[in-house]
Amino acid sequence: MGPITIATAQFQSRDGDKAANLETMNRLAGLARARGAQAVAFHELCVTAYTFFKDLDRPQVEAFAEAVPAGPSTQALIGIARRHGLAVLAGLVERDRDNRLYNTYICVDGQGLKARFRKLHPFISRYFSAGSEYTVFDLYGWPCGILICYDNNVIENVRATALLGARIIFAPHVTGCTPSPMPGRGFVDHRLWENRLADPMSLRREFDGPKGRGWLLRWLPARAYDNGVYYVFSNPIGMDGDQLKPGLSMLLDPYGEILAECRSFDEEIASALFTPDKLELAGGHRYRRARRPELYREILGQPNEGITAPVWRVPE
Repeated sequence: MGPITIATAQFQSRDGDKAANLETMNRLAGLARARGAQAVAFHELCVTAYTFFKDLDRPQVEAFAEAVPAGPSTQALIGIARRHGLAVLAGLVERDRDNRLYNTYICVDGQGLKARFRKLHPFISRYFSAGSEYTVFDLYGWPCGILICYDNNVIENVRATALLGARIIFAPHVTGCTPSPMPGRGFVDHRLWENRLADPMSLRREFDGPKGRGWLLRWLPARAYDNGVYYVFSNPIGMDGDQLKPGLSMLLDPYGEILAECRSFDEEIASALFTPDKLELAGGHRYRRARRPELYREILGQPNEGITAPVWRVPE
């Protein structure tokens, strides 16, 4: 397992416009490769955009769903990977053979599909089924896992993925700037986004405060540090449906340190070199080895209702 350069991206998806979004991903993949990246990761449901699904009925959601890997979006992503000579990770709506719909994230290279993961805790649409398994796959000799957005907030998912061998966790999101019981959280006024060129500081204060980066830094470095893994966080910038998102895509090492991050209000790439030496030097490596599962095996396996209910999501 040698050093690997990974890129993460931020861009503003257009609601339902697969062609435009795929073209943006093609452009950013080319930029990532030009910077030496061997893989580039995009955000959750980046092929279609995300938030607008909360307002769609079942036939409307189905209209965006595709088979994986036979569907046109997966094939387009394979073409992008082949064109630029790197792996591409991206999110789309999947329809399986039983007509179930999933919020799915895939990894492809120029040869085809390398991995597929179905979100374990979906909530943006009642028509999305929950995934039922973890995914660990090989990427240029590195064992990698995927957890989509809310999946990362349930810490057992991260530990399980690490225990299955993942040393890089890809974490595609559409998050930030939403209400929460935590003080300081909430939506960001859309007018600040519209006025970002004339008054960038007001928007930056909101994005960097407890509604955005301040919230991310409460937990995201901890996921990397506690488990001794690299983390690849991807998030959109700008309007996603009727919500404003802060971008801030970033790459973290097993020490919980930010190696690189997107800081502009535009589409952007951040990239970093991952080296294997940090994996064993990190505290999380020692903590995994120190576990005594006989103490908590039954505790962690206790029954639970399994309710996924973000505060901002309006009851239906």
